[in-house]
Amino acid sequence: MQTRANKFPGKVGLTLVVVMAALFGGPIWAADAVEQQGTVDKALITFQKFMANKRRFRDHVKDAKALLIVPNLLKAGFILGGSGGRGILVARDEKAEDWSQPVFYTVRSLTLGLQIGGEAAEVIMMIRSRNALEALYKNIFKLGGDASVAAGPLGVGSQWNVTGEVVSFVQCKGLFVGLHYDGSIAKVNDDSNKAYYGKAVSLVEIIAKNAVSNPGSAKLREAIKNAVK
Repeated sequence: MQTRANKFPGKVGLTLVVVMAALFGGPIWAADAVEQQGTVDKALITFQKFMANKRRFRDHVKDAKALLIVPNLLKAGFILGGSGGRGILVARDEKAEDWSQPVFYTVRSLTLGLQIGGEAAEVIMMIRSRNALEALYKNIFKLGGDASVAAGPLGVGSQWNVTGEVVSFVQCKGLFVGLHYDGSIAKVNDDSNKAYYGKAVSLVEIIAKNAVSNPGSAKLREAIKNAVK
């Protein structure tokens, strides 16, 4: 004699899936939010490190329209044949004299002198023009294609004669090295944004409309705000 469970296995299986999702959906979501907060916290450390160790960065950060901070760029970490990492973009709100909530990005296929400094690097891209910032509003931003990109001065006594709309600063184990962009992209990470803000949200809603916020970004935004005074 068949039991009701055996007679309706599909319904029982579906019910089990629904129950499991209800039980575990919240904690899994929370774990994702914690992971994204970790990226924001690491971005703060990277920013503070560049402010302390890179004079040209410190002198010109006040001119930035936005900053794309990648605290851990890995050589062939998850992008075969190149380098990749996750980071955040924060944009300047000139009217409010403040900085936006972070937008999460994935950076792919960068080529840099990691053989000089190791297998990992920290990167900050200084967005210096309105054109470059608006290009970042696309879901996929082609580095060197949608806006001109230049490497920041590497030497201690080097002069600032950079004309790129985006200027990159890269540090590998204490050394500042060059960065190449051919075929490289920065893509908005919608899943990370959704996890961090608790709902699906676009880049424009985060930066231009101030539609969401997360108190976990306060220290990073305050540090940048103080640096550009």
